[in-house]
Amino acid sequence: MRILITFGFFLASQFVWAQGSLSGTVRTKGEPLPYINVLLKGTTLGNTTNEAGEFTIDNITAGTYTVRISGVGYQTQEVTVSIHSGATQQLTIEMTEDVSQLEAVVVTGTMKEVTKMNSPIMVEVFSPSFFLKNPTPNIFESLSLVNGVQPQINCNVCNTGDIHINGLEGPYTMILIDGMPIVSSLSTVYGLSGIPNSLVKRMEIVKGPASTLYGSEAVGGVINIITKEPGSLPLLKVDAFGTSVGEFNLDVASSTSVGKSTTLLGINYFGYNHARDINADNFTDVTLQNRISIFNKWSLYRPSGKNFSLAGRYVYENRWGGEMQWTPDFRGSNQIYGESIYTNRTELIGNYELNTPFPAFVDFSYNFHQQDSYYGTVKYFATQQVAFAQLRGTKKIGRHDLLAGIPLRYITYDDNTVGTAESDGTNQPDLTLLPGIFVQDEIQFTPKFTTLAGLRYDHHNVHGNIFTPRLSFKFAPDKNNTLRLTGGSGYRVVNLFTEDHAALTGSRTVEIRNDLNPEQSWNANLNYARNIILSEGFINLDASLFYTYFTNKIVGDFLTDPNKIIYDNLDGYAISRGLTVNSDLALANSFKMITGFTWMDVFQVQQTETGKSKLPQVQAPRFSGTFTISYTVSKPAVTFDLTGRVYGPMHLPVVENDFRPAMSPWFGILNFQVSKSFHSNLEVYAGVKNLLNFIPQDPLLHPDDPFDRPGGKYFDANGNPRPDTNPYGYTFDTTYNYAQLQGAKVQAGIRWTIEKK
Repeated sequence: MRILITFGFFLASQFVWAQGSLSGTVRTKGEPLPYINVLLKGTTLGNTTNEAGEFTIDNITAGTYTVRISGVGYQTQEVTVSIHSGATQQLTIEMTEDVSQLEAVVVTGTMKEVTKMNSPIMVEVFSPSFFLKNPTPNIFESLSLVNGVQPQINCNVCNTGDIHINGLEGPYTMILIDGMPIVSSLSTVYGLSGIPNSLVKRMEIVKGPASTLYGSEAVGGVINIITKEPGSLPLLKVDAFGTSVGEFNLDVASSTSVGKSTTLLGINYFGYNHARDINADNFTDVTLQNRISIFNKWSLYRPSGKNFSLAGRYVYENRWGGEMQWTPDFRGSNQIYGESIYTNRTELIGNYELNTPFPAFVDFSYNFHQQDSYYGTVKYFATQQVAFAQLRGTKKIGRHDLLAGIPLRYITYDDNTVGTAESDGTNQPDLTLLPGIFVQDEIQFTPKFTTLAGLRYDHHNVHGNIFTPRLSFKFAPDKNNTLRLTGGSGYRVVNLFTEDHAALTGSRTVEIRNDLNPEQSWNANLNYARNIILSEGFINLDASLFYTYFTNKIVGDFLTDPNKIIYDNLDGYAISRGLTVNSDLALANSFKMITGFTWMDVFQVQQTETGKSKLPQVQAPRFSGTFTISYTVSKPAVTFDLTGRVYGPMHLPVVENDFRPAMSPWFGILNFQVSKSFHSNLEVYAGVKNLLNFIPQDPLLHPDDPFDRPGGKYFDANGNPRPDTNPYGYTFDTTYNYAQLQGAKVQAGIRWTIEKK
């Protein structure tokens, strides 16, 4: 027995002697990094750095190992080390911050590159990976995952829609592509379709007025779609998916070099040609579509190394909705009701950096938008051209970071409506010339306190001089806490028919009471952001209080006359106020959760003969929430995504004595997806959209008589409502909308990449 014990101790001592240790320090920019995971791959051995950034791993069998160092917010590193018996191997690691998470570079808030953390203006940043959790055929639908941003369908037949930010309708949101005002006015309800998702580098969103930098339309907020640089794409990238209801979407992108220049080409096709009627009202649930978009961007070589980029996009779309038996032969006729829309769109975007001792640029863009459409028998043909040019430059003088710009926007608009008609009935295309100048001064008084002041002057060829100031304060007592306070003014000059297609659908006529004046708004926003470091991850929190006061707000009266939409400047004021809260949780075990909720109160106060009346904003839920939950299993490389949005009750555009509820119910849209990576170049994904199969009720009024025929079911021979079938005088109406009329559907797709050699 004594011999056995002695032999056992001998073996144990030899085993211990055959082991070693690993210790070291993890830093970033010379500072120690706590809570960083250090793991020996292929083993269960590992540890987490302490507050001094130090770690130790004992009892390591001698040999060669790959050490994996990872932490949320930092790029993962792998190094090879050799462990020797009875010795401690020392290791020092310098980590690099992952700019996609903590230090994203943004440009929209101040029109110059600055890290998100250091920006005096709160900017929300979304990468393409965020939207891949719920793949959609266009950017319009993908924005449903963004808290406080509501893609809103405005017509239940043609399914056109716009983007609401903090309860404000789509015309108050400016859409930029690479900082250019490409999507606006006539293209507001179509411009977000057909931008290839594979070409989007990131999306930046600013909530609140930004007219000081961007002029008209940037009243409620700005969405800036920033495209990828030509050299950043692989040789070929393909993303294709289909759904169980017959939709098919294809994104193809390619990048190559031409001499010393680089170019990328992106093609998007979307097709949906299977009419469905799940609610049995004899109308298509979702418009049928064929859309193709071609995007080409160049990064042109210059010996000076200065930037010169040029991009172009062409979009063609054919969409129609209506009675199930409609065919193109019935386009514009009064036999079968259909809404048919042909869209042709051409865009040009450019940026040229000047050879100056300080950063200076010439930005320019041009777009031509043509729409040929019929809403039943109502023809709407319109063309719009928008030319934009801007000279801007930045210069630092002491603690002042100056920005100045001279923009010029020229718009021509022509259609076949009263919008471009003179009092004598002759046609007069609308011309807008809008030159301006803006200055901005960002002053960093201390490393913790920064102010930003800006002022813009525009001269409208009809409305004259317009001034829009902005003032912002940023206080960051440390790198994990930031407080921002911003106040400013916004304005909007509008042509109704370029934005509000409800004026044409549903056989309503339009009445404009007076000459419409520019809308003016004043906004205040208080934002608090906090980063919380966990032992194995982090939480990013931000909360914002917002308040917007409108004067001269242009409103459409849908209630006074069911056959009309009456537009006028509001004799009173309008208010949008509320609270948004966002939370971003990421753990080292690949669990991620993004949640947000918004509470808002949006209404207008109108002066009437009997006093003041308060009217709520339609399609603006008091409460809404978003969530994205993701978990990745490293082996076998499978990711699970659960995404969704919850809507509280919202006021709806009902008619007088409407049998339908004036408020929508609580409802939610839930999506689930599983994706599997086979290797770095191939990924397949599948899931279910609208998992709860929510379908809105009674979206159309009188779908069985869309032409309101005299002598028909609801009207007598003289066109008067029949008391037996139509006692309340209902007419066909398409505007009662709060969710897309499409139930649950299965989606499956594939992503394939060919890298450059």
